[in-house]
Amino acid sequence: MEKLTLHNTLTRKKELFVPIHKDHVGMYVCGPTVYGNAHLGHARPAITFDLLFRYLLHIGYKVRYVRNITDVGHLVNDADEGEDKVAKKAKVEELEPMEIVQIYTNSYRKNMGQLNVLPPSIEPTASGHIIEQIEAVKKMLEAGFAYETNGSVYFDVEAYAKKHPYGILSGRKIEDLYTNTRDLDGQNEKRSGLDFALWKNALPEHIMRWPSPWGNGFPGWHTECTSMSTKYLGETFDIHGGGLDLLFPHHEAEVAQGVACFGHATVNYWVHNNMITINGQKMGKSLGNFIQLDEFFTGKHPLLEKAYDPMTIRFFMLQAHYRSPLDFSNEALQAAEKGFERLMNAMELLKNLKTADTSTLDVEKLKRNCYDALNDDLNSPILVAHLFDGAKMINSVNDGNMTITAADLAKLQQLYTGLVQDVLGLQPSGDSQENGNGELFGKMVELLLTLRQEAKAKKDWSTSDQIRDRLTALGFEIKDTKEGADWKLKN
Repeated sequence: MEKLTLHNTLTRKKELFVPIHKDHVGMYVCGPTVYGNAHLGHARPAITFDLLFRYLLHIGYKVRYVRNITDVGHLVNDADEGEDKVAKKAKVEELEPMEIVQIYTNSYRKNMGQLNVLPPSIEPTASGHIIEQIEAVKKMLEAGFAYETNGSVYFDVEAYAKKHPYGILSGRKIEDLYTNTRDLDGQNEKRSGLDFALWKNALPEHIMRWPSPWGNGFPGWHTECTSMSTKYLGETFDIHGGGLDLLFPHHEAEVAQGVACFGHATVNYWVHNNMITINGQKMGKSLGNFIQLDEFFTGKHPLLEKAYDPMTIRFFMLQAHYRSPLDFSNEALQAAEKGFERLMNAMELLKNLKTADTSTLDVEKLKRNCYDALNDDLNSPILVAHLFDGAKMINSVNDGNMTITAADLAKLQQLYTGLVQDVLGLQPSGDSQENGNGELFGKMVELLLTLRQEAKAKKDWSTSDQIRDRLTALGFEIKDTKEGADWKLKN
């Protein structure tokens, strides 16, 4: 089995990945808060951890991949005050909160399908695990790391810090946190501004509420992930992932909650993807650069010069290392579009390369280079560079400048199918989970070209030209070869 190294945020270094169980990996990733359509920021963690999920499966592990849906408890600010984001959206749209949840969960899943992101093994919701969250809060109270005030329960950071280091994930010192903490409105219930809500008392106007030992209320945002991850993956599991924006306070709170509940750390490897900017600016609605995924796919946003295929978005993200910041621009996306087309063209050529008695290309070296890149903290840009090197070789064989044996061709085909399709999750444009007709679409075009070849064989030039002209008008590029005809969609 391949030896994978991952950068562990907790230790701040790359570590050889050794799962708790020999052949089974438990992975938890923070999913979306469903009160609006998925945007570009949702795509990066989804694609990052889809790559990790796919690669672990590819090298022989069984993986239980849990990705949650936050549908309650995420308040409009981190001061533990204000409205729940889902409830607020429900009031604006005059719908039930669970209607909002269903609408935007469906939308998110549709977008993930378009990006060819595999569904997780389990996709739990916060509202579906209220009992587990109440039990977790009870444990933290019993351990002396939480306190109840006016029907709300808060995590006691100071009490925790006396026995365990707080801030070990983000690298923040508790003394500095105290210095930088401001007194905020509504925090008079808390013993300290560092404390965070585990359970909130529901005011009369609060829509989403459940009974608890402390009165009717709702769980804090941080509580859900600790409860659901350990429910499905055990008290200690392998990987916890998410965006860098969740490092503090969310994931830092999870570290503390896990220790408070079980007396030990629950996560072995913390993995975080970096942030996304657009034209050098942080995404924000006030800046006018907040682009939803549907807008990318349709081109209906003032900052977009054209529509971009979901595979172009996916390929562009994979061309950057997951821990590097990523800046989107039309120029960068269009460059990625051309690169993606080159890779897909190489995949097509691979199907029909002519073989020879000897090989002048080293398939085994290319394979080792590709896997070395993936094993080095999922270095997808280096992997893509090696795949482009391989594409040059494929083109050289096709042009007659290099040769390949039948055995090496089979290895090369297996390598590209395994890495490009199975691991990177790239496939011809339009052939996604959401559009399962991609393969049928290709077969229909092949059928038309076969009919055209039959017409040419019968010297029915009128029919032959008509099929070619119609396909060209529809946006296809037809190239006649000795073996028949090749086709591709024009840019």
